[in-house]
Amino acid sequence: MPRPINILLVRHGVSQANLDRSLYMRFPDTKVPLAEEGHEQARAAGEAIAAWLKSRPDPGGTRIYCSPYQRTRETSARIEAVLSEQAIAFDRIEEIALREISFGLFDGITDEELPKLFPREAAHYQKHVDFEGEFYAPMPLGESRVQVADRVKGVFGTIIRDNREREDGSRIKNFIIVSHGVSVRAFIMQWLHLTPEWFQSQSNPANASVAMISSDGTSPYALSMLFEGFPHHATKQEVREEGIVQPALASAAQ
Repeated sequence: MPRPINILLVRHGVSQANLDRSLYMRFPDTKVPLAEEGHEQARAAGEAIAAWLKSRPDPGGTRIYCSPYQRTRETSARIEAVLSEQAIAFDRIEEIALREISFGLFDGITDEELPKLFPREAAHYQKHVDFEGEFYAPMPLGESRVQVADRVKGVFGTIIRDNREREDGSRIKNFIIVSHGVSVRAFIMQWLHLTPEWFQSQSNPANASVAMISSDGTSPYALSMLFEGFPHHATKQEVREEGIVQPALASAAQ
């Protein structure tokens, strides 16, 4: 049976590349910054998280795990600022396994350009999509979504270890995961033992949204939305990269 734990999964605020896809042709994905409005979105997520933590009768310790990409670092910094302003204690660790999916040679390339620039690679990718969706579809010099799911699961042991009661009786109960859309979906799928079909039925969460996996230590894990975030109208390119567009994350329990 799980110990008391709350895992708050935050997607970064809207980035400059979300608003202008051509940025991917000039910047590596690791260096894409937040758009101006993304900073405000991240702060709003921080305020929602702070309000929830302050409402808890016994909040326990709080730890932030952050992807090392620039847009997630900036999102985390805004959340951290709110927590500090409201005197909520926390610490922060960067975790490389929480990085965005790598699009490899497909990064920033439109659907129309792919067959012209990479005919064999695009055909191989499309074969997977036609039979079983994008979950297993590999991108050349990049990753498939199943590879993201594999590496994200590697963080679970660290979270479980950190959630153990310490000698002084204290415990880290709250884990704020600041990551990316595909990685957030992969985390939820793996933690709750959901299927690839569940993954493919979900779109990426809205920018600066906060999904929560929680258990009081006696009940099964449950998935809910703490903060809906800010929907972004995806381009055709983003739909291919991020998955099928559906309503917000469906509730699930394990």
